[in-house]
Amino acid sequence: MTPPTAQTPRVKPPALRPGDTVGIVAPASSIKRELLEKGCQALRQLGYRPFYFDSILDQDGYFAGSVDRRAMELEDMFAREEIRAILCARGGYGANYLLDKLDPSKIARHPKIFVGYSDITTLLTWLLDSAGFVAFHGPMVTKDFALPDGVDLASWEAATGGLMDWDATTTADSGVEGLVDGAAEAILYGGCLSLLVAALGTPYDIRTQGTILFIEEVNARPYQIDRMLMQLKLAGKLDGVKGIVFGEMLDCVQTKDQGYRLQQVVQRIVSGLGIPVAYGLRSGHVTRKNITLPMGVRAALSVNGADVKLKILESATAPG
Repeated sequence: MTPPTAQTPRVKPPALRPGDTVGIVAPASSIKRELLEKGCQALRQLGYRPFYFDSILDQDGYFAGSVDRRAMELEDMFAREEIRAILCARGGYGANYLLDKLDPSKIARHPKIFVGYSDITTLLTWLLDSAGFVAFHGPMVTKDFALPDGVDLASWEAATGGLMDWDATTTADSGVEGLVDGAAEAILYGGCLSLLVAALGTPYDIRTQGTILFIEEVNARPYQIDRMLMQLKLAGKLDGVKGIVFGEMLDCVQTKDQGYRLQQVVQRIVSGLGIPVAYGLRSGHVTRKNITLPMGVRAALSVNGADVKLKILESATAPG
Protein backbone atom coordinates (compact mmCIF):
# COMPACT_ATOMS: atom_id res chain seq x y z
CA MET A 1 0.00 0.00 0.00
CA THR A 2 1.43 3.37 -1.03
CA PRO A 3 1.47 5.79 1.92
CA PRO A 4 -0.60 8.93 1.28
CA THR A 5 0.95 12.37 1.15
CA ALA A 6 -0.58 15.25 3.06
CA GLN A 7 -2.51 16.24 -0.06
CA THR A 8 -3.85 12.75 -0.83
CA PRO A 9 -7.62 12.41 -0.26
CA ARG A 10 -8.27 9.90 2.50
CA VAL A 11 -10.82 7.12 2.39
CA LYS A 12 -14.03 8.17 4.11
CA PRO A 13 -15.69 5.76 6.54
CA PRO A 14 -19.45 5.19 6.45
CA ALA A 15 -21.53 7.81 8.26
CA LEU A 16 -22.81 7.23 11.79
CA ARG A 17 -26.57 7.17 12.37
CA PRO A 18 -28.80 6.87 15.45
CA GLY A 19 -29.26 3.20 16.26
CA ASP A 20 -25.73 2.28 15.14
CA THR A 21 -23.39 0.30 17.35
CA VAL A 22 -20.27 2.13 18.52
CA GLY A 23 -17.27 0.22 19.79
CA ILE A 24 -15.34 1.57 22.78
CA VAL A 25 -11.62 0.91 23.13
CA ALA A 26 -8.91 1.76 25.66
CA PRO A 27 -5.64 1.78 23.69
CA ALA A 28 -3.62 3.73 26.24
CA SER A 29 -4.15 4.33 29.98
CA SER A 30 -6.47 2.37 32.25
CA ILE A 31 -10.03 3.56 32.84
CA LYS A 32 -12.59 3.66 35.64
CA ARG A 33 -15.77 1.62 35.37
CA GLU A 34 -18.03 4.38 36.72
CA LEU A 35 -16.85 6.88 34.11
CA LEU A 36 -17.21 4.27 31.36
CA GLU A 37 -20.79 3.63 32.44
CA LYS A 38 -21.58 7.36 32.52
CA GLY A 39 -20.20 7.80 29.02
CA CYS A 40 -22.13 4.79 27.72
CA GLN A 41 -25.36 6.15 29.20
CA ALA A 42 -24.82 9.44 27.34
CA LEU A 43 -24.22 7.54 24.10
CA ARG A 44 -27.46 5.60 24.60
CA GLN A 45 -29.33 8.87 25.14
CA LEU A 46 -28.00 10.02 21.77
CA GLY A 47 -29.44 6.89 20.19
CA TYR A 48 -26.28 4.78 19.84
CA ARG A 49 -25.57 1.26 21.08
CA PRO A 50 -22.25 1.18 22.96
CA PHE A 51 -20.25 -2.05 22.89
CA TYR A 52 -16.99 -2.96 24.59
CA PHE A 53 -15.06 -6.04 25.65
CA ASP A 54 -14.88 -6.81 29.38
CA SER A 55 -11.08 -6.72 29.06
CA ILE A 56 -11.29 -2.94 28.54
CA LEU A 57 -11.07 -2.65 32.34
CA ASP A 58 -7.80 -4.60 32.54
CA GLN A 59 -4.84 -2.89 34.17
CA ASP A 60 -1.12 -3.35 33.60
CA GLY A 61 0.57 -0.64 35.65
CA TYR A 62 -0.80 2.58 34.18
CA PHE A 63 -1.89 0.90 30.94
CA ALA A 64 -5.33 -0.53 30.07
CA GLY A 65 -3.95 -4.06 30.03
CA SER A 66 -1.10 -5.51 27.98
CA VAL A 67 -0.04 -4.10 24.64
CA ASP A 68 -1.25 -7.33 22.97
CA ARG A 69 -4.69 -6.91 24.56
CA ARG A 70 -4.95 -3.30 23.44
CA ALA A 71 -3.79 -4.03 19.90
CA MET A 72 -6.12 -7.02 19.52
CA GLU A 73 -9.04 -4.99 20.89
CA LEU A 74 -8.49 -2.24 18.32
CA GLU A 75 -8.05 -4.59 15.33
CA ASP A 76 -11.09 -6.62 16.41
CA MET A 77 -13.27 -3.50 16.58
CA PHE A 78 -12.26 -2.54 13.04
CA ALA A 79 -12.98 -6.05 11.75
CA ARG A 80 -16.45 -6.44 13.31
CA GLU A 81 -19.14 -5.64 10.75
CA GLU A 82 -21.71 -4.47 13.31
CA ILE A 83 -19.41 -1.75 14.66
CA ARG A 84 -19.97 1.54 12.81
CA ALA A 85 -17.67 3.81 14.83
CA ILE A 86 -14.83 3.35 17.32
CA LEU A 87 -14.57 5.75 20.26
CA CYS A 88 -11.61 5.87 22.60
CA ALA A 89 -12.43 5.70 26.29
CA ARG A 90 -9.53 8.02 27.20
CA GLY A 91 -5.97 8.91 26.32
CA GLY A 92 -3.31 9.11 29.01
CA TYR A 93 -0.25 7.28 27.72
CA GLY A 94 0.53 4.10 25.82
CA ALA A 95 -0.87 4.30 22.28
CA ASN A 96 2.68 4.40 20.86
CA TYR A 97 3.19 0.80 22.02
CA LEU A 98 0.58 -0.31 19.48
CA LEU A 99 2.19 1.12 16.36
CA ASP A 100 4.43 -1.81 15.49
CA LYS A 101 1.73 -4.29 16.54
CA LEU A 102 -1.00 -3.06 14.20
CA ASP A 103 -1.40 -4.15 10.58
CA PRO A 104 -2.35 -1.05 8.53
CA SER A 105 -3.46 -3.10 5.52
CA LYS A 106 -5.79 -5.17 7.70
CA ILE A 107 -7.36 -2.08 9.29
CA ALA A 108 -7.54 -0.24 5.95
CA ARG A 109 -9.93 -2.94 4.67
CA HIS A 110 -12.48 -1.79 7.25
CA PRO A 111 -12.56 2.03 7.30
CA LYS A 112 -14.55 3.26 10.27
CA ILE A 113 -15.02 6.44 12.23
CA PHE A 114 -12.27 6.55 14.87
CA VAL A 115 -12.42 9.28 17.52
CA GLY A 116 -10.04 10.50 20.22
CA TYR A 117 -7.45 13.08 21.23
CA SER A 118 -4.51 13.61 23.59
CA ASP A 119 -2.34 10.44 23.50
CA ILE A 120 -4.69 9.12 20.80
CA THR A 121 -3.07 11.66 18.45
CA THR A 122 -0.51 8.89 17.85
CA LEU A 123 -3.24 6.67 16.39
CA LEU A 124 -5.01 9.48 14.53
CA THR A 125 -1.89 10.40 12.55
CA TRP A 126 -1.10 6.69 12.05
CA LEU A 127 -4.56 6.09 10.58
CA LEU A 128 -4.21 9.15 8.35
CA ASP A 129 -0.73 8.33 7.11
CA SER A 130 -0.47 4.52 7.22
CA ALA A 131 -4.03 3.24 6.88
CA GLY A 132 -4.99 6.16 4.64
CA PHE A 133 -8.40 7.19 5.90
CA VAL A 134 -10.09 10.09 7.66
CA ALA A 135 -9.77 10.20 11.46
CA PHE A 136 -11.61 12.32 14.02
CA HIS A 137 -10.09 14.54 16.71
CA GLY A 138 -12.91 14.74 19.20
CA PRO A 139 -14.68 13.65 22.39
CA MET A 140 -13.84 10.51 24.35
CA VAL A 141 -16.16 8.32 26.38
CA THR A 142 -14.88 8.67 29.97
CA LYS A 143 -13.67 12.24 29.50
CA ASP A 144 -16.32 14.12 27.51
CA PHE A 145 -19.39 11.95 26.98
CA ALA A 146 -19.31 11.27 30.73
CA LEU A 147 -19.77 15.01 31.43
CA PRO A 148 -23.12 16.84 31.11
CA ASP A 149 -21.64 19.60 28.89
CA GLY A 150 -18.68 17.73 27.48
CA VAL A 151 -19.57 17.33 23.80
CA ASP A 152 -20.29 19.89 21.09
CA LEU A 153 -23.15 18.01 19.45
CA ALA A 154 -23.39 20.22 16.36
CA SER A 155 -19.84 19.45 15.22
CA TRP A 156 -20.17 15.80 16.30
CA GLU A 157 -23.22 15.30 14.11
CA ALA A 158 -21.75 17.30 11.22
CA ALA A 159 -18.46 15.42 11.25
CA THR A 160 -19.77 11.88 11.79
CA GLY A 161 -22.99 12.34 9.82
CA GLY A 162 -21.46 13.42 6.50
CA LEU A 163 -22.28 17.13 6.40
CA MET A 164 -20.21 19.25 4.01
CA ASP A 165 -19.35 22.95 4.09
CA TRP A 166 -19.86 23.51 7.82
CA ASP A 167 -18.16 25.96 10.17
CA ALA A 168 -16.28 24.69 13.23
CA THR A 169 -16.12 28.23 14.66
CA THR A 170 -19.77 29.27 14.56
CA THR A 171 -20.64 29.39 18.25
CA ALA A 172 -20.72 32.94 19.64
CA ASP A 173 -18.71 31.91 22.71
CA SER A 174 -16.16 29.83 20.81
CA GLY A 175 -13.26 31.88 22.14
CA VAL A 176 -11.38 31.65 18.85
CA GLU A 177 -9.22 34.67 18.04
CA GLY A 178 -6.98 35.63 15.17
CA LEU A 179 -3.22 35.89 15.60
CA VAL A 180 -2.09 36.34 11.99
CA ASP A 181 -4.40 37.44 9.16
CA GLY A 182 -4.72 35.47 5.96
CA ALA A 183 -6.62 32.70 4.19
CA ALA A 184 -5.75 29.12 3.28
CA GLU A 185 -7.36 25.96 1.95
CA ALA A 186 -5.79 22.56 2.60
CA ILE A 187 -6.18 19.17 4.27
CA LEU A 188 -6.75 19.42 8.05
CA TYR A 189 -4.15 17.54 10.12
CA GLY A 190 -2.71 17.50 13.63
CA GLY A 191 -3.49 16.89 17.28
CA CYS A 192 -1.79 17.15 20.66
CA LEU A 193 1.52 19.02 20.37
CA SER A 194 3.59 16.79 22.63
CA LEU A 195 2.52 13.71 20.66
CA LEU A 196 3.24 15.37 17.31
CA VAL A 197 6.74 16.18 18.58
CA ALA A 198 7.18 12.65 19.98
CA ALA A 199 6.74 11.23 16.46
CA LEU A 200 9.69 13.17 15.04
CA GLY A 201 12.55 10.93 13.89
CA THR A 202 10.47 7.75 14.12
CA PRO A 203 9.03 5.61 11.30
CA TYR A 204 5.70 7.28 12.16
CA ASP A 205 6.91 10.85 11.62
CA ILE A 206 4.12 13.35 11.01
CA ARG A 207 3.40 14.65 7.49
CA THR A 208 2.48 18.29 7.88
CA GLN A 209 3.53 19.82 4.58
CA GLY A 210 0.63 21.34 2.67
CA THR A 211 -1.82 21.07 5.57
CA ILE A 212 -3.81 23.30 7.87
CA LEU A 213 -2.16 22.19 11.09
CA PHE A 214 -4.23 21.90 14.28
CA ILE A 215 -2.20 22.05 17.50
CA GLU A 216 -3.47 21.71 21.07
CA GLU A 217 -2.01 20.86 24.47
CA VAL A 218 -2.77 20.71 28.19
CA ASN A 219 -0.85 21.47 31.40
CA ALA A 220 2.33 22.56 29.64
CA ARG A 221 4.12 25.74 30.69
CA PRO A 222 4.60 28.42 28.07
CA TYR A 223 8.34 27.77 27.74
CA GLN A 224 7.53 24.09 27.10
CA ILE A 225 5.06 25.05 24.38
CA ASP A 226 7.75 27.35 22.97
CA ARG A 227 10.31 24.54 22.99
CA MET A 228 8.01 22.06 21.26
CA LEU A 229 6.95 24.56 18.61
CA MET A 230 10.60 25.41 17.99
CA GLN A 231 11.35 21.70 17.64
CA LEU A 232 8.66 21.41 14.98
CA LYS A 233 10.07 24.48 13.26
CA LEU A 234 13.69 23.30 13.37
CA ALA A 235 12.61 19.87 12.13
CA GLY A 236 11.05 21.52 9.06
CA LYS A 237 7.53 20.55 10.06
CA LEU A 238 6.21 24.10 9.72
CA ASP A 239 7.70 24.47 6.23
CA GLY A 240 4.92 24.36 3.66
CA VAL A 241 2.13 24.44 6.26
CA LYS A 242 -0.75 26.51 4.83
CA GLY A 243 -2.30 27.63 8.11
CA ILE A 244 -2.25 26.88 11.84
CA VAL A 245 -5.11 26.62 14.33
CA PHE A 246 -4.30 26.33 18.02
CA GLY A 247 -6.65 24.72 20.50
CA GLU A 248 -7.82 26.08 23.84
CA MET A 249 -4.36 25.23 25.30
CA LEU A 250 -5.98 24.36 28.63
CA ASP A 251 -3.96 25.26 31.75
CA CYS A 252 -0.86 26.13 29.72
CA VAL A 253 0.35 28.87 32.06
CA GLN A 254 3.50 29.52 34.07
CA THR A 255 1.81 31.31 36.96
CA LYS A 256 -1.55 32.99 37.42
CA ASP A 257 0.09 36.41 37.44
CA GLN A 258 2.49 35.91 34.52
CA GLY A 259 3.11 39.11 32.60
CA TYR A 260 2.40 37.71 29.14
CA ARG A 261 -0.14 35.63 27.28
CA LEU A 262 0.56 32.29 25.65
CA GLN A 263 -0.72 33.85 22.42
CA GLN A 264 2.32 36.13 22.48
CA VAL A 265 4.64 33.17 22.95
CA VAL A 266 3.31 31.22 19.97
CA GLN A 267 2.97 34.32 17.82
CA ARG A 268 6.70 34.97 18.14
CA ILE A 269 7.35 31.61 16.49
CA VAL A 270 4.64 31.49 13.83
CA SER A 271 4.11 35.12 12.82
CA GLY A 272 6.96 35.04 10.30
CA LEU A 273 5.62 32.03 8.40
CA GLY A 274 3.35 34.16 6.21
CA ILE A 275 0.29 32.01 6.87
CA PRO A 276 -3.00 32.56 8.75
CA VAL A 277 -2.93 31.60 12.42
CA ALA A 278 -5.90 31.27 14.80
CA TYR A 279 -6.00 30.47 18.50
CA GLY A 280 -8.52 28.99 20.93
CA LEU A 281 -10.54 26.40 19.00
CA ARG A 282 -12.15 24.14 21.58
CA SER A 283 -11.14 20.64 20.46
CA GLY A 284 -9.23 18.10 22.53
CA HIS A 285 -8.34 19.20 26.07
CA VAL A 286 -11.09 21.73 26.73
CA THR A 287 -13.18 23.23 29.49
CA ARG A 288 -16.44 22.14 27.85
CA LYS A 289 -18.20 21.21 24.60
CA ASN A 290 -15.42 19.37 22.82
CA ILE A 291 -15.54 20.11 19.08
CA THR A 292 -15.12 17.20 16.66
CA LEU A 293 -12.61 17.95 13.90
CA PRO A 294 -12.33 15.53 10.96
CA MET A 295 -8.69 15.11 10.00
CA GLY A 296 -7.80 14.29 6.41
CA VAL A 297 -10.48 16.36 4.67
CA ARG A 298 -10.20 19.74 2.98
CA ALA A 299 -10.81 22.78 5.14
CA ALA A 300 -10.60 26.55 4.71
CA LEU A 301 -9.12 28.87 7.32
CA SER A 302 -9.85 32.59 7.18
CA VAL A 303 -8.42 35.07 9.70
CA ASN A 304 -9.28 38.75 9.46
CA GLY A 305 -8.65 40.40 12.80
CA ALA A 306 -11.25 39.13 15.24
CA ASP A 307 -13.17 37.39 12.45
CA VAL A 308 -11.98 33.77 12.32
CA LYS A 309 -13.58 30.92 10.37
CA LEU A 310 -12.53 27.31 9.99
CA LYS A 311 -14.87 25.69 7.48
CA ILE A 312 -14.89 21.97 6.76
CA LEU A 313 -15.39 21.97 3.01
CA GLU A 314 -16.16 18.31 2.32
CA SER A 315 -17.97 15.53 4.09
CA ALA A 316 -15.81 13.40 6.37
CA THR A 317 -17.93 10.29 5.95
CA ALA A 318 -19.55 8.44 3.07
CA PRO A 319 -23.21 7.48 2.77
CA GLY A 320 -23.76 4.08 4.18
